[in-house]
Amino acid sequence: MSEPAATLFLLGASHRTAPMELRERLALTADKIESFHAALGSLQGLREITVLNTCNRVEFYGVADSPDSVARLQETFCAFQGLSSEAFAAICLQAHGRVAIEHLLSVACGIESQMLGETEILGQVKDAYAEAQTRRTTGPVLNRVFQKTFQYAKHVRSHTAINEGQISIANVAVDLALKIFGDLSSTRILLLGAGDIGEKTAKAFQSRGAASLTVASRTFVRAMELATTFNGTALPWEHVTEKLGDYSVIVGSTAAPDIVVSTADVVAAMKKRRADPIFFIDLALPRDIDSAVAKLENVFLYNLDDLAKIAEQNLAARTAHVALARQIVGEKSEAIWKQIESQAGGVFPSRHIETAAQKKI
Repeated sequence: MSEPAATLFLLGASHRTAPMELRERLALTADKIESFHAALGSLQGLREITVLNTCNRVEFYGVADSPDSVARLQETFCAFQGLSSEAFAAICLQAHGRVAIEHLLSVACGIESQMLGETEILGQVKDAYAEAQTRRTTGPVLNRVFQKTFQYAKHVRSHTAINEGQISIANVAVDLALKIFGDLSSTRILLLGAGDIGEKTAKAFQSRGAASLTVASRTFVRAMELATTFNGTALPWEHVTEKLGDYSVIVGSTAAPDIVVSTADVVAAMKKRRADPIFFIDLALPRDIDSAVAKLENVFLYNLDDLAKIAEQNLAARTAHVALARQIVGEKSEAIWKQIESQAGGVFPSRHIETAAQKKI
């Protein structure tokens, strides 16, 4: 008996389909990753899988034997995240075949980013694929799709200007702090989190003249390493709450599953500062800073969605090239699809399955 036909599929949600409050519930936090992958390994009919898990999207790219296999993946994910299948169905993005490839390529080259043309996403897609390879969950179809995607994403970026005047969450956040404080040379800045986002933010602050950087992380050695790189200081995590009032700018970029700075923490910190404001930049998802702190006097809070709205003011140069970028993406996606169609085109039609949320895009 011949092996059942398989299909390439995409399943997930992003900033385009889900508000921040819901994206927080979708994010696969570090404490869930291993057990989730273990559950994926037991799903029947799931031949290949790569998980793209960023602050703005959770997407699964895979090869499955049947629609039931994809449905089981969705049920498993919803169960892990404590989300009803109905709630997820209202915001999910699902596509198959060539359309799934086109979406992945659009993501990789920055067209689907919350900040159009941002460059970090390509690295995140590469990291997701590398992790899938390490876990041995990719095969001939996903290997070809992702490798060609990386090649063509570079082509799109080099033949259009969608990343002209490159922007990133870190740069927008630091520029906003610069507008508020005018001169950052004497502004005390605390970075919560020593990961990739924290490092990019520290670099952006230093490039704008910040001279007083403090890094706090649950892993003190990592905090010391990052602080040393930028001639800053490291703060033990257990001292963060008592020291909040010593800083004018506090950046949250941890991978914690829950908030790390509460309203009560900020109320106590403001007693030390009297009339001096605190500027919070929350770059984490799930969020690090309790959103209620924005209601406090002299406390200013900006999250990922807030920064994306600010970045829209700088879109003009890149927006003009989106049509060209999408044209190239369409052509290259078709080329990839022709290469793997015989392996992953047997079950679902090569079309977009629209949800109510997608029709709004």
